[in-house]
Amino acid sequence: MAVQQYDGIGEAFEGFKALPLTRYGEVPSFLGLVGDVRGRSVLDLACGTGFYSREFKRRGATEVLGVDISGEMVAAARNIERQEPLGISYEVGDVAELRPLGRQFDLALAVQCLNYAEDVAAMERMCRNIHRSLVPGGEFFVLAQKPDYGFDCPSLEAYGFRCEPTGEESETGPRVRVTALLDPRPITIVGAAPRREVYEASLRAAGFRALEWVPLRVSEEGLRAYGEGFWADLLAHPPLEMLRCRA
Repeated sequence: MAVQQYDGIGEAFEGFKALPLTRYGEVPSFLGLVGDVRGRSVLDLACGTGFYSREFKRRGATEVLGVDISGEMVAAARNIERQEPLGISYEVGDVAELRPLGRQFDLALAVQCLNYAEDVAAMERMCRNIHRSLVPGGEFFVLAQKPDYGFDCPSLEAYGFRCEPTGEESETGPRVRVTALLDPRPITIVGAAPRREVYEASLRAAGFRALEWVPLRVSEEGLRAYGEGFWADLLAHPPLEMLRCRA
């Protein structure tokens, strides 16, 4: 399902990064979580059109490999790389069936990746494959739907998104319909919001340690642009959460 959904989006996915939640919440929060990448190698899983791959290469990463299950997403990332060469490599791949990469990376990223595991076994495979791809002590950073997000809280539409439960339950957690309110055509993606214990058990089973959940924040730029009151509902009920751990 993830392949079909993202193949239909392609380069339009870049538009997500301009929406208030993403621009002033997700992006600065995740960049701050990962921190200094100078002199380090980066494996960007579910890389999409390569937004974070490019960000970290510009910030001094020595090598960046982006992997995504969607051929259309990888084609869009490669097209951007041809237009603005940074030395980033991209390939099509399913993280649950990730091929041996022939080397290990200093850190790995998974932005909206593990939540597409079809079941617990698939998430465990993903985590094992990622662990295998990291150097000992390498860092792994996750960003996904907040596991215990309350869907009865105020709407996210002011921040550029609509987030609704589908009423279905997968083995990992409730299924969720997220709509990015892009102009002129909103884009809807269906995934899961895995339970916190599913994430933690899968990561620990793969050998990860020092798990730490990190809350989403709003950047100073976002506070200046919209004012603190605008962000009150988002900060009271953040739809996204981050996690860091070590191999």
